Amino acid sequence: MNEPDAAEAAYSVPPVHRAFALLRHIAGGGRCRNVNQTAKSLGINRTTMIRLLHTLEAEGMIERIEEDAGWRLGPGMIVLAADALKSRDVVRVSRPIMARLAASLSLSSHLGVLDGREIIYLARETPDSHLVSNIREGSRLPAHGTTVGRVLLSHLPPERLRALYAGAELAAYSDRTATSLEALERQLAEDRARGVAWSVSNYERGLGSCAAPVHDHRGRVVAAINVTGPAEAFEPGAPRAEEIEAAVKAGAEEASAALGWRRGA
Repeated sequence: MNEPDAAEAAYSVPPVHRAFALLRHIAGGGRCRNVNQTAKSLGINRTTMIRLLHTLEAEGMIERIEEDAGWRLGPGMIVLAADALKSRDVVRVSRPIMARLAASLSLSSHLGVLDGREIIYLARETPDSHLVSNIREGSRLPAHGTTVGRVLLSHLPPERLRALYAGAELAAYSDRTATSLEALERQLAEDRARGVAWSVSNYERGLGSCAAPVHDHRGRVVAAINVTGPAEAFEPGAPRAEEIEAAVKAGAEEASAALGWRRGA
């Protein structure tokens, strides 16, 4: 492992480095049955070592092996790894599809996932045009105000959606933004029935958007793909509106199929 330079070291958190050193040791087969020996080999104080073990256990990152056989990675770490792989797979299969959408429709395309009441954009493809989205990969936006977010929220179990927004203030980005849980639930029901979330200046004046869900091999909605561009292209009855909706649905289904999902399976 490379040594951090001076700038990196200034922002480093030594306890976090020790926790990761311990996790790597356990992931590599080290069972930590002898705390003193493991602490010495990792250069960690014995008391700190014990605290790290108990903290990582409490977080589900490691678990005890029966009959005092030491420790192994726990379900929390497995879930984190699975989620990381899932996200990487979604990006890998979706990016070429998004590039085709951007080129064929002359609209920007994004891939997003849900994180609480926000969405995170994992990928972005833009057309060869000056009229492109200014949203960057890694950007966060409110889920209730965006098409990607609405698609993802519309596939949550009702009780989870209500718990997520219980007592939350829903900001208005236009007069079309749902600003109460009841209004959001109605909007999401319409999105779910249509199979896409549609926006004409719902989030930003002058911009339209359409998003559709991406399913994994178990049928779970794990991401959403959208296209976005000038609002006039998304107005009801606009010449290209049907083309846009059909293309986004087809693109999302292609990404889903690449992840192992089949409609009706």
